[in-house]
Amino acid sequence: MPHFILEYSANLEDDLSLDGLFKALHDTAMETGVFALGGIRFRAHRCDDYLVADADPDNAFVHLTARIGRRRDPDVRQTVAEKIFNALVEYLESLYQERPLAISFELTELTPSLSFRKNNIHEKIKQKQNAESAH
Repeated sequence: MPHFILEYSANLEDDLSLDGLFKALHDTAMETGVFALGGIRFRAHRCDDYLVADADPDNAFVHLTARIGRRRDPDVRQTVAEKIFNALVEYLESLYQERPLAISFELTELTPSLSFRKNNIHEKIKQKQNAESAH
């Protein structure tokens, strides 16, 4: 964990670099020191059907949700959420200056008894790091 889920209005398709945004958010998530590399996931959903505010077709939105496990202190969650939101806003600043844009972010905790995972990526990363350090 965390899983980052980005929703954005289709009218941003030509102006939004998902690779760049995901890289910026990934770097920020790792810099917090809170998350394991093997648990981070990003995905995006373009919303073709949407209406923002007064229905002006130039209005756009970007909404990011981060879903995390429950074992973190409230102050840690608050700090992480602020850092992620700030990175999101910073990355989107030029778009924000050019057009009507609503930017939002929500950090949610998963219920442990209702969250199931199977992941062998952690082991792969560990093996890769061990191999690199042996050279």
